[in-house]
Amino acid sequence: MAKIVVSEFVTLDGVMQGPGGKDEDTSGGFDKGGWQFNYPDHSAGATVPEGFERADGLLLGRRTYEIFAGYWPTVPADDIVGKSMNRFQKYVVSTTLTEPLGWENSMLIKGDVPAAVNELRAKPGKDILVIGSGELTQTLIANNLVDEYRLMVYPFILGQGKKLFRDGTEGPRLRLASSTEVGGVLLLTYVPAES
Repeated sequence: MAKIVVSEFVTLDGVMQGPGGKDEDTSGGFDKGGWQFNYPDHSAGATVPEGFERADGLLLGRRTYEIFAGYWPTVPADDIVGKSMNRFQKYVVSTTLTEPLGWENSMLIKGDVPAAVNELRAKPGKDILVIGSGELTQTLIANNLVDEYRLMVYPFILGQGKKLFRDGTEGPRLRLASSTEVGGVLLLTYVPAES
């Protein structure tokens, strides 16, 4: 069975909004975008391809999908992350798109998202990664559909921005499955405690 794996860059205070660029997500007046690249040691980012080796799909919300679809198909063919991103099957959750944007291997999920995600989990296959996709992640957490959290925790406290676990979020008790420190960034893997 496939696992749904939420893989996120987060700050010490849990902010996941806009790690990759100044204008990536400015909703709510967020002006601290690109915080991940403000960290002097980029070695933690080198662990991302390792997680890609265990995956063959992406489950993305519309906004993240549009950002990725506008970028990853344009990277050089030898880009190690781009190779994975482009070959993955992409499942796009949206209430507004009528069809995917033309990024290869993309399909749209509409309607009952928890039921569709449960169908994906029931199929044989590798991990399906959820990256970014803050609103979709909230739906997955609320419906106990996350099989694993892979968090890269950066030593920043931003004091504002969308958080991975938002006020009022209630999910299963988690168990730490692994922890590593790379260049001052904590790489933490959590699974539901009953697993």
